[in-house]
Amino acid sequence: MATDDATSKELTISIRSDRGVATVDEARAWLRARRTSEVECIVPDQSGVARGKLMPVSKFFSSDGMNMPQSIFYQTISGDYPELNDIATIDPADGDYVFKPDFSTLTMVPWETDPTAQIIHDAFHRDGRAVDIAPRQVLRKVVKLFEGRGWKPIVAPEIEFYLVKPNTDPDYPLEPPVGRSGRPEVGRKSFSISAVNEFDPLFDDIYRFSEAQGLEIDTLIHEEGAAQMEINLRHGEPIPLADQVFTFKRTIREAALMHDVYATFMAKPIASEPGSAMHIHQSVVDMENGRNIFSTEEGNPSEEFFAFIAGQQKYLPQVMCVLAPYVNSYRRLARGSTAPINTHWGYDNRTVGIRIPPSNAAARRVENRIPSSDANPYLAIAASLAAGLLGIEEGLAPAEPISGSARELPHDLPRGLHDAVELFNACDPIREMLGENFVTVYSEIKREELETFMRVISPWEREYLLLNV
Repeated sequence: MATDDATSKELTISIRSDRGVATVDEARAWLRARRTSEVECIVPDQSGVARGKLMPVSKFFSSDGMNMPQSIFYQTISGDYPELNDIATIDPADGDYVFKPDFSTLTMVPWETDPTAQIIHDAFHRDGRAVDIAPRQVLRKVVKLFEGRGWKPIVAPEIEFYLVKPNTDPDYPLEPPVGRSGRPEVGRKSFSISAVNEFDPLFDDIYRFSEAQGLEIDTLIHEEGAAQMEINLRHGEPIPLADQVFTFKRTIREAALMHDVYATFMAKPIASEPGSAMHIHQSVVDMENGRNIFSTEEGNPSEEFFAFIAGQQKYLPQVMCVLAPYVNSYRRLARGSTAPINTHWGYDNRTVGIRIPPSNAAARRVENRIPSSDANPYLAIAASLAAGLLGIEEGLAPAEPISGSARELPHDLPRGLHDAVELFNACDPIREMLGENFVTVYSEIKREELETFMRVISPWEREYLLLNV
């Protein structure tokens, strides 16, 4: 009887949770308690776009998974497909993968009028093997490499984005939206409370939607650009935090549309304004005693701390096509901007690519400031952690920290997508850590996207070449 009471109590607690349950029975009770009629079965693709199916609740529970084509993981952002005939795990007939729900991600879709739930799915082959090119699985692979050493990585993402006027013609530049004052924002208003207040009703909805989904927002601030905002999430384990970023980006876009505004995570949406980043704070704890391995027992920086920094310095350029995945991403990483252009590191230095924030020994961490906000959070976190782990495995030592500005120092990151893809594809340690098949597939996707971009004639070309050459 006591066991039944305990089980009933656990079920009640689970049902009350805004985000996640442990079992299929708890999921049934959770959905029933909310009178849910439909479930969005979601899969993050290589671009971080939500793919999937919408199912009635009865259909959702009628099987232990859903089927979708394998091509879901090698579609480009423009809807094209690269040639992948040489990849052994790719079915040329485009057969199905089996997608199974991760019940820890179950939550409501608060902007829907009818009670609708959403749940993130993982991809499997029909023989039960995990699909190694799926972004969530790539991150899981990296996390397991840390766990093999008895460690648990901890991350805290910071995501920047712009609010802009609705733009239905891509030939026209984006503009800041009109706030409650009736005027668009002009000038730079970093950390301005009044500038945030211009869009209070929108942010009220973002907070309301986030709370309904169990998304843990730490802070909201106004960034440097006109109507540019940043939201910081509380630190936690990589996969749940990547899930939150993935869900959160969708939430912001949906809330903005309700207020006749676009929210964009483009890295450089407005030519005259700063770009948008996704900074990733990283630390590693010992699973046995919970100690931050970046600090010694005496509270000093550890050998692992410096080796992790050195790994970031060596390998972040090799994974740039993951951290900066589109042609537009490299417009942000320009000399004279506030974005980093190299992999120098420094203590409390925002001009470098690798910043060490002020903290006590327990909270010592490494902030990767290179990724742009358009990056797939699963892949960006995986690539960043992999770079640090390689530094530890190889016993690397970092360069000396920079105390002044690094913005006038040489540019040591790839300058464009083509160079970034070639570096990524040729890096054997990264291939081993992220997975041979994933690196090959992702590289081909990026090459195909670059070819698509090269078919577009830009306004600059018409302006300066049409009558002058």
